[in-house]
Amino acid sequence: MMLKAERKEMDYQEINAKTIDAWVSAGWEWGKPVSHDTFVKVLSGEWNVLLTPVKPVPHEWLGNLYGKKLLGLASGGGQQMPVFAALGADCTVLDYSEKQLENEKIVAEREGYQIRIIRGDMTKPLPFENEEFDIIFHPVSNCYVEEVKPIFRECFRVLKKGGYLISGASLFIDYIVDNDEKMIVNSLPFNPLKNPEQRKQLMEVDAGIQFSHTLEEQIGGQLEAGFRLLDIYEDTNNAGRLYELGIPSYVATRSVKD
Repeated sequence: MMLKAERKEMDYQEINAKTIDAWVSAGWEWGKPVSHDTFVKVLSGEWNVLLTPVKPVPHEWLGNLYGKKLLGLASGGGQQMPVFAALGADCTVLDYSEKQLENEKIVAEREGYQIRIIRGDMTKPLPFENEEFDIIFHPVSNCYVEEVKPIFRECFRVLKKGGYLISGASLFIDYIVDNDEKMIVNSLPFNPLKNPEQRKQLMEVDAGIQFSHTLEEQIGGQLEAGFRLLDIYEDTNNAGRLYELGIPSYVATRSVKD
């Protein structure tokens, strides 16, 4: 039974990696690396990064990054890591999408900075030493993972004392409405591995394998892992009816390992 469960998990993660690779090839907005001009502007202090679709991360959440060891967890694509590298961070990026990691390599070679690039599955133990990083930057991505609490436990393990977990998460609202965001059509939890109809919905729109998660899982999971929550903000989609109505669909958090 255990081998069967592990095989199921491997299958859906591979589906998601291939799906995101295809999105990137088709011009997905979260797979477009920063331009040279954007990189140069960072050097003069003009920059922003996103955890969620619209609101930029407050600069004070990151602080002075010079010399800090920073892990971009499921943060490939060449959008955030180049900014952090330009700000002086020692960057590592782990992602399961080969195309997203290719973008990281392209920008690093173009701009002449070093970055450690690792293809890895964040549902597995992270391939890092205890207390290796000062900061983990984890944009919205654990909606592609069935169980989020083990990820937070691994984040706690690989962060130094006093280190920060800066993360974005999708709220349940996107998973209960139809594609036009006008009707409630799904019960919760949204789990296509257990609900064939929900899996069919995702396949029809080529959305990979996604999961809803509660705030108990997202924020409670961080607290259970040992983190202390410092800051939080909500955000919306960047298009669609929920966006037009100002209904939050995401949450961003900043937590510390005391």
